[in-house]
Amino acid sequence: MRSPIIVALDLDYEDALTLAKKIDPSNCRLKVGSQLFTSKGPKIIEDLDKLGFDIFLDLKFHDIPNTVAAAVKAASDLGVWMLNVHASGGSKMMQAARKAADNSNKPPLVIGVTILTSLNEVDMQEVGVNNIPRHVVNLAKLVSQNSLDGVVCSPGDVHGIKELLGSNFLTITPGIRSIGAAEDDQSRISSAKQAIINGSDYLVIGRPITQSADPLKALEMFLEEIK
Repeated sequence: MRSPIIVALDLDYEDALTLAKKIDPSNCRLKVGSQLFTSKGPKIIEDLDKLGFDIFLDLKFHDIPNTVAAAVKAASDLGVWMLNVHASGGSKMMQAARKAADNSNKPPLVIGVTILTSLNEVDMQEVGVNNIPRHVVNLAKLVSQNSLDGVVCSPGDVHGIKELLGSNFLTITPGIRSIGAAEDDQSRISSAKQAIINGSDYLVIGRPITQSADPLKALEMFLEEIK
């Protein structure tokens, strides 16, 4: 069984590539987000692919259906393993994303983003959402109804989503921290071990690894924690 860890390379290009060259692809997958992709574009995907990594392209597409479909098709043609769209974009947008991905030579997993783990109850009340768990479940149901492969959600949301939508519906969970570590700008967090117990399929871990004094040792510690 492959590692469930996805290391978030929220770094500049040189630092990201230097770190990736030190990591064994059997120990993790890699996430390329807005910072890294904006700075280098498809080149970073090509470079990481050559190193043998599965790539999660985390650009959270959210636009009119036609625009999202074109973006998903372009991302799929890069050969990424997984990409995501905002579930709040609605059914038509998600259906367009699914169709575009399926029409590529090697269809990636398409994941719906529910609510960012940096947002808490107060943040969500500002935009008219008064119950985060209920809203997350509603978005997850919408994602499933539109044939996407799973959701990005907080570790605390996983159990309820799995109970409702089944074990094959994927859950990708950011907000993973070592016990006692700083929360940074995350609000709804969990240890790696607890996330796995909850049923998380993939753990997105960024700064606790990439900003560690010894990133490889930090990755090893997370791998040990979830064994």
